[in-house]
Amino acid sequence: MSDTLLGQAVVYLTAALTCVPIAKRLGMGSVLGYLLAGILIGPFCLGFVGKEGEDIMHFAEFGVVMMLFLVGLELEPAHFWRMRSRILGLGTLQLVLTTLILTGGLLLLGLGWRGALACGLALSMSSTAIVLQSLKEKGLGGSQAGSSSFAVLLFQDVAVIPILALLPFLALHAGSGGAHGDTQGLLAGLPVWLKAGSVLFAVVAVIVMGRYVVVPVLRIVTKASVRELSVAAALLIIVAIAFLMKLVGLSPALGAFLAGVLLANSEFRHELESDIEPFKGLLLGLFFIAVGASINFRLITERPAATFALVLAIILIKAAVLLVAGRAFRLSFDQNSIFALGLSQVGEFAFVLLAFINRLEIVGGDWLDMLMAVTALSMTMTPLLLLLNERLVLPRFGTRAEAEREPDQIDVEHPVIIAGFGSFGSTLGRFLRANGVEATILDNNSDQVDLLRRMGFKVFYGDATRLDILHSAGADTARILFVAMNDPATVDTLVTTAKKHFPNLKIMARSGSNLATHDVIDLGVDQVYRDFLDASLRAGVDVLTGLGHRRYSAKRAAQHFLTYDEAAIHQLAPHRHDQGSYIANARELIRLQEQILANDRAVINNQHDHAWDTDSPVTAATERH
Repeated sequence: MSDTLLGQAVVYLTAALTCVPIAKRLGMGSVLGYLLAGILIGPFCLGFVGKEGEDIMHFAEFGVVMMLFLVGLELEPAHFWRMRSRILGLGTLQLVLTTLILTGGLLLLGLGWRGALACGLALSMSSTAIVLQSLKEKGLGGSQAGSSSFAVLLFQDVAVIPILALLPFLALHAGSGGAHGDTQGLLAGLPVWLKAGSVLFAVVAVIVMGRYVVVPVLRIVTKASVRELSVAAALLIIVAIAFLMKLVGLSPALGAFLAGVLLANSEFRHELESDIEPFKGLLLGLFFIAVGASINFRLITERPAATFALVLAIILIKAAVLLVAGRAFRLSFDQNSIFALGLSQVGEFAFVLLAFINRLEIVGGDWLDMLMAVTALSMTMTPLLLLLNERLVLPRFGTRAEAEREPDQIDVEHPVIIAGFGSFGSTLGRFLRANGVEATILDNNSDQVDLLRRMGFKVFYGDATRLDILHSAGADTARILFVAMNDPATVDTLVTTAKKHFPNLKIMARSGSNLATHDVIDLGVDQVYRDFLDASLRAGVDVLTGLGHRRYSAKRAAQHFLTYDEAAIHQLAPHRHDQGSYIANARELIRLQEQILANDRAVINNQHDHAWDTDSPVTAATERH
């Protein structure tokens, strides 16, 4: 069944639907689930697909090509320029140091200097897809570790172009340079130096075509107002450029990446992203399955010690270099550990570079098989490394690193204490200060505290869950403690501590979801503010006003909705652990709420509401007279 295209599609999708939910349930992330699915159906396990991974790599190559197009499409020049110092600084430091150390290690293992340098460059790459996907799933994309990882990955993505141009020069004396992979290209039989020059010429030609041919053609296509044509045109550009690059001996993935870069700054970028986004996750999933299935377990079983020693050595070297780079750029311990372990694997670009090295015959086949297996194994270990870092390293050492900085001496006492000064807390604090009310602000993120101080806020570094910190902040005499933190466990600890030791302190709190609101209510906090509710209702008022409703009437309806919804939240709180009861009660409360609001509209006489609207025609006419 799996010999046909449809049969393979059934096998791939079934494996994904089986393994990914299990991996997600175990907290390992979808990436590891896809990799395990590939191992399960691969030729060295159940054998549902391929022999020696030959047909699997067709899926892998297609996944890489489409993934790199999307990476290039997201490579906005303006964003690159804003992050230039971190991209060039962190990226260069990581790539150069890692390449030098790995090249030296491979030289000691017996490779020639050209082969060692070529493989060192390939192994210095990290996985854009795995790292960004894993950080996104853990909500770390906007953290310092996330932005630093993105900067390094972005530099690596761009560095692939000159590396691909350099490799043919390394082949000048490494061998014949006319490997079997090039015999079908237009440049077959030509001198190696001419092939090297063709690399640069092809890149320049693609850039010129993108500026003067591709974008004008897309403008013509979009005038037809047929969405499918736009998607088809984008795919044609990808396939055509990839085919052209293949003819001149370059990687099709490089061509797809360049195609994405060409469209990144065009007016079609967002449209293409929205059209292709539904396919992105599935294509990346197929790529990860292919990577898992391509692991040569026969080689691993024949030389297990050498294989795993090489994997461990590469991960340790890359992690050590990244730790040094992160330290040089002043990343905190927890962010630096996430940054270093997250990028310590060998990435999908290594497959592209190693395949090109194979065609140029810079390195022998045995070495390439070993490095391919090492690359795939290191990629499978990344989600596990991040999981171990989250579960073992940070709880044990992260708090110790934080403790290196002593809590600030709090020399003020105000009627309000705000614990947590993120987006919600800072907005609350600025509003209070604008109305003459000062607050004592606590936050346990040292980087955030330093940033806020530079912005002019008086913020104290300290863990608000500690009793001594609350005493120093004046909790004995303060009137209100506002808990503006995100972590449910921290909120639970703080509220419990405050209620036990400061019974006269009124506690208010924010929450990010309805279920989190129920948990805070269960702690005995009556005034809980869902950070999305007021903004949603304000947007609803604007929508009604835009449809012709009177603004005062819309605001009154929003206020009634808020009152009924707050009451419903408290009524649903006791049922939150019983899903059946919760859903039944929620449906009934929603029905009653809509019925009450409908009755309000029918009963309330709003014929004079226009008098409250400063922008209504009647009010404007009255003011003129």
